[in-house]
Amino acid sequence: MFFSCNNYETYADQKEKERNAINNFINARGIKVISEETFHAQNDVTNDNEYVYMNNSGVYMQIARRGADKPLQDGETCELFIRFAEYNVFDTTTVVSNRATAYDPDIMNVTRTGTTYTASFTYGTMLSTYGASVPSGWLVPLKYINVGSPTETEMISYVKLIVPHTQGHTVASGNVNPYYYEISFQKAPGL
Repeated sequence: MFFSCNNYETYADQKEKERNAINNFINARGIKVISEETFHAQNDVTNDNEYVYMNNSGVYMQIARRGADKPLQDGETCELFIRFAEYNVFDTTTVVSNRATAYDPDIMNVTRTGTTYTASFTYGTMLSTYGASVPSGWLVPLKYINVGSPTETEMISYVKLIVPHTQGHTVASGNVNPYYYEISFQKAPGL
């Protein structure tokens, strides 16, 4: 007797699986999803456990802290120190993180041209794990946060992101895998 086994998953099946994983992640954490219109009406701020769904990218974003100083200016290029943790949305395991070493942040070279941000990793865990290309999803918050150094009254920016595979690194896009990130951005001292 002959048995056929078809374990092939179509791209549509994988995308559906990803959508379900993101929805389960959101529901399990009691996250309230708001629209971009609501986000803008709230002066581009999210409240406790509130994430804005960014229509153009599919990224869900919470701005936990807007940060010190000011945003990256048009025409500006700088290095940002990045602290982050990356979690697999399918099983919520930590994939990579640089939080264990207090004096060893990832470094990202970023340029703003109008409303477009381009960036590459020049040092750190993300560079050694995935290469120089910065996931597009990581650039989404830069329009809404400040990237200065901490002051006596203001801390550095801190965001939480749910990034679909289309906005992720090569492993995410190749495996149709969403990731959850907690990231802080700070302009490299002296810049």
